[in-house]
Amino acid sequence: MRSNYLFTSESVSEGHPDKVADQISDAIVDLFLSKDPEARIACETLTTTQLVVLAGEIRCKGVYENGAWAAGAQEEIEKIVRETVREIGYEQDGFHWNQFRFENNLHGQSAHIAQGVDASGNKDEGAGDQGIMFGFACDETPDLMPATLYYSHKILERMAADRHSGAAPFLEPDAKSQVTLRFENGKPAAATAIVVSTQHGKGYDEGEKEAELKAYVKQVVADILPAELLSDKTVYHINPTGSFEIGGPDGDAGLTGRKIIVDTYGGAAPHGGGAFSGKDPTKVDRSAAYISRYLAKNIVAAGLARRCTIQLAYAIGVSEPLSLYVDTHGTASEGITDAAIETAIQGIEALGKLTPRGIRTHLGLNKPIYRKTAAYGHFGRKAEGDLFPWERTDLVDKLKAALA
Repeated sequence: MRSNYLFTSESVSEGHPDKVADQISDAIVDLFLSKDPEARIACETLTTTQLVVLAGEIRCKGVYENGAWAAGAQEEIEKIVRETVREIGYEQDGFHWNQFRFENNLHGQSAHIAQGVDASGNKDEGAGDQGIMFGFACDETPDLMPATLYYSHKILERMAADRHSGAAPFLEPDAKSQVTLRFENGKPAAATAIVVSTQHGKGYDEGEKEAELKAYVKQVVADILPAELLSDKTVYHINPTGSFEIGGPDGDAGLTGRKIIVDTYGGAAPHGGGAFSGKDPTKVDRSAAYISRYLAKNIVAAGLARRCTIQLAYAIGVSEPLSLYVDTHGTASEGITDAAIETAIQGIEALGKLTPRGIRTHLGLNKPIYRKTAAYGHFGRKAEGDLFPWERTDLVDKLKAALA
């Protein structure tokens, strides 16, 4: 590992067109899981000027069975989609929650996929697809996330809260942020560059109004980043292209699953390639990525390492993972090896051998908990009630005992 370097991560707001698509897809997942905890959902969303299109495959008792929709089901889906867009805040000429054209092209799940995933006879439920999934944690922030991504998310969360509350009425929903930090001896030492591009009301691209917007953004940054990281050497790029009145799906089409690095670790760790939003938890793209983060976070929280990457691999229709890989990047505590951590994980009975069913049972994933994951990152969030259970650190004692 290098000790001294610059590193950058970006985030996008809930009003970014791709995030609008992610939130719609996860609102559909939540709707179906609220009707049937064993529902199968793979919902993709396209957003563009005054248009939202759903496509994908589903199976849900009481909603879509034997190739037919239940009475009122399609109307309920459209209502949820429009409510999601309204809550984000889109009431613009180019994209308005009550005016866009809506298409629902969801249909039944492939029987050939279902036969590999469903449990039958002595066969346990298999993974919903092949693939590799990564989890990561580090000690750069209290939530054990990469600092560059953590602060990028927090800037946009604060701006969204101010927009919704009316504290910053000149802001519109679409925004992006980017934070570059200089690391010394592997620790964040200074913010060298801050980039924020935000959609805004008319006139906030010139004169006093532009100055007001830029001063507001700098104050948000000052409130979010630790004071010791900021200085007169920090370079700010606030709406560097000038005007940003046209935004959201009207300015750029949005698709589910195009912000997977924003969703995970901001480039500080590998990504297996699969997106999360729009998928029920039989899809290991989602559930195995969650358990990998859970394991990595517990390892760092236990003080076993300062940095940890975990990889899991699955084959479609096969229950147990093909491989488990742990890399602590040379930061493990004295006397602890990566191989020993792998053995300790495999010995924790509560994890159910990391099968899809075992993961869902341990984390309680068959619940409508996904809409809130679809903006500002799936990781580094607060575990509250049923929400973000993969952020719990309840394996710390088990891991310590196994490695004592």
